[in-house]
Amino acid sequence: MQVSELRELTAQELDEKLASLRQQLFELRRKQAVGQLEHGEEIKAVRKDIAKAETVKRERALQIER
Repeated sequence: MQVSELRELTAQELDEKLASLRQQLFELRRKQAVGQLEHGEEIKAVRKDIAKAETVKRERALQIER
């Protein structure tokens, strides 16, 4: 997921996307614990997407404060 795509989302859509990514990360970790996860790099990609979404959210919060 690109940062530009996240910046186009509204605040509510961004929160929903973030919740969805966190749920996806939970499911991937659960699969890894059970031994069903074949591609471990999926966890890394989802974690990066969460970080990107959190960054966009923080950028917006700082803009409001100024």
